[in-house]
Amino acid sequence: MIQTTKRKVAIQGGLGAYHEVAARQYFSDNEVSILPCVSFRDIFAEAKKDSTLIGVMAIENTIAGGLLPNHDLLKLNDLWIAGECKLRISHCLAALPGQTLSDIKEVTSHPMALMQCDDFLDTIPGVKVVEHEDTALAAKDISENKWHGVAAICSSYAAELYNLDVLASAIETNKRNYTRFLVLAHEHMLADLQKNNNINKSSLVFVLPHSEGSLSRVLSVLSFYGVNLTRIQSLPIIGREWEYQFYIDLTFSDYHRYKQSIEAIMPLVADLKVLGEYSKGKNIDIEN
Repeated sequence: MIQTTKRKVAIQGGLGAYHEVAARQYFSDNEVSILPCVSFRDIFAEAKKDSTLIGVMAIENTIAGGLLPNHDLLKLNDLWIAGECKLRISHCLAALPGQTLSDIKEVTSHPMALMQCDDFLDTIPGVKVVEHEDTALAAKDISENKWHGVAAICSSYAAELYNLDVLASAIETNKRNYTRFLVLAHEHMLADLQKNNNINKSSLVFVLPHSEGSLSRVLSVLSFYGVNLTRIQSLPIIGREWEYQFYIDLTFSDYHRYKQSIEAIMPLVADLKVLGEYSKGKNIDIEN
């Protein structure tokens, strides 16, 4: 008998949220227990209570860009990035069983999901669009309250979980809609979570001095060592007017050369923190 590892994973949102879909995809060979959290901050609060808890947190979307507050949560807390999952977000329209599209008078979902399905919503004349805190909880509310004439934009997994019928699938306007989720863990868990992984990506945060060419010097050093900058995000430093911190993602093929590059940029930056070293994730497509 093959023994699976049990993983307890904290997510933002309700059961059936895309965070849960990402968690189950990433830990597809494991038994997963989901702990829903109201906010992203709550993921870190729960992890402080349980040293075996893993977090899954969205960090950027190909349409909406970076989730800026989540960057600071990474810097200010002790969880490490252990991996990533790049999930294609495919929305469906779901309602109580027995209804048809012509019965729907109201559509509810998270504002981002509603925005991503604008073109489809335009095909339903006279429908009322109502914002909800979460895609999966919108589906849950319809199911529990027996709301006839109301449909949720959610994942097909949420529709199945809450016993709703899918009235329309793949209703997102842009089919290249991906969200990148980070897998977060305490340092003592990294060896287990990353065993047999090829470590070829890292995430850092640092502060640059107010001097001409400071960023370009850092980038030149990284280039010299064969390290590729794949993403850069600047955020203001609270309480220090017009000063910024830089969050960057790096990819590399030679871990030793990468470590040398970090040593080389140390004199050029301040407050450098490595947020995680992990294996670059692949795009995951799940059709509704």
